[in-house]
Amino acid sequence: MSSTAGNVIHRGQLAGHNRISNQALTSVARAAAGEALGVPPHAVRAEWSDDDGLLALSLVTPIAVPPLGAVLRDPMRVTALGGSIRERVVAAKTRILHRVTELSGAKLSRVDIRISGATVREGGRVR
Repeated sequence: MSSTAGNVIHRGQLAGHNRISNQALTSVARAAAGEALGVPPHAVRAEWSDDDGLLALSLVTPIAVPPLGAVLRDPMRVTALGGSIRERVVAAKTRILHRVTELSGAKLSRVDIRISGATVREGGRVR
């Protein structure tokens, strides 16, 4: 990008500030967590706290799992889903942090997840 283009963009900006409400930020976090853990967003509880000027996100949520009978018949199904519940939750933390930051612009310091239960998913792949 040339410096001229940068100047045009700079001159076109308006003074003021933007704020994202707590409710909107919470909705984004719940959607990102639901997507990462294979559950509906309404099943996810999200709370925010201050962590030295950044936002810390705490989630309480169920996680989608395959039926145990299906896992007994095909143990590789656990691997296909992304691993054990612990492995999936560890991976989900990073995905949720990046997704919430990408969508909202908020700077998160961390994501803490507490699994409150399991939702059995028949058929298709759990993401």
